[in-house]
Amino acid sequence: MSKVFEGLKIVELASVLAGPAVGMFFAELGAEVIKIENKLTGGDITRTWRLTSESLSDDRSAYYCSINYGKQVLMLNLKEDSDRKILNGLIADADIVLSNFRIPIAKKLHVQYEDVKALKSDVIFAELTGYPNSDRPAYDVVLQAETGFMHMTGEQGGVPVKMPVALIDVLAAHQLKEGILVALIQKLKTGKGAHVQVNLFDSALASLANQATNWLVAKHIPEAIGSAHPNIAPYGDVFEDNAGRYFVLAVGSDKHFKALCSCIGMPELGSDPLFLTNPDRLQNRTELLQKLAAVFKKKSVEHWMHLLKQNDVPAGMIRNMKELFELEIAREKILQYSDDPNHKTVRSVAFKIY
Repeated sequence: MSKVFEGLKIVELASVLAGPAVGMFFAELGAEVIKIENKLTGGDITRTWRLTSESLSDDRSAYYCSINYGKQVLMLNLKEDSDRKILNGLIADADIVLSNFRIPIAKKLHVQYEDVKALKSDVIFAELTGYPNSDRPAYDVVLQAETGFMHMTGEQGGVPVKMPVALIDVLAAHQLKEGILVALIQKLKTGKGAHVQVNLFDSALASLANQATNWLVAKHIPEAIGSAHPNIAPYGDVFEDNAGRYFVLAVGSDKHFKALCSCIGMPELGSDPLFLTNPDRLQNRTELLQKLAAVFKKKSVEHWMHLLKQNDVPAGMIRNMKELFELEIAREKILQYSDDPNHKTVRSVAFKIY
């Protein structure tokens, strides 16, 4: 992909996931990203978040590698005058400054927007916090709990479950990228910098999509129903083959449903009044799933996937990470750190521009 941000200079005063993910996005697209880490504490805390199975050659954990590709790293103590002078020089020459300091710490270290703007009047200061109008510390799992995600996640009747990636951090990172891009467009028009503010709570709220409107419109409180969809059936429902392997259906229309019934040898289901329309299928979901499960248990997942793909019925095998990265289209997205072949991550830029 073209290095569209070549010549753009970014100072990253951010740690953990959301802020560094923004820095990596710009680094992948050619920007010079200088990541400042605290030398008193050994740097970004994610350096220590190592799996017991990790055997990397330095202190960069797999977690750290996932969002710090392509950056220059400087270890500084911002309480030291000499290191502070280095940072001020970098900011004075920067186009964008990323920060996820809590407000009292940012104030103490003199890295609030007013401080940064005094060093570079047209800077874009991109600030990430946890909550609106609050200095409360924010952690992804807490945000997942407080913004409704955990209440909806897990199996029916089970305990609430968090998603297996720090998804609120990822969503906030996307919001901050978008805000920065808007600020860059604005700067092209006006020549002025900007203060871009994003918090994790608002980012989570903005991502609730239909689950929020299910409540706002229909007063329906979404409950945990596994991977099943509250508005569509059979969509997200998981089925087992004759060898204990799993796949998922995403039947989003009556046309898809009739195609499904036909290709699995049960065309009568497609005209059964109990399952004729999506509301019917939702109403009679349990009976429908029992019928489908009995059929799918008879043959292999490869057999079913072949038939379903042939008939344009949306479905997918449930893969683990090993199985995923055995696919050529997944391996093409791997980034390897230039200084160590053992340090790898996945490209965060998923779009192409022609």
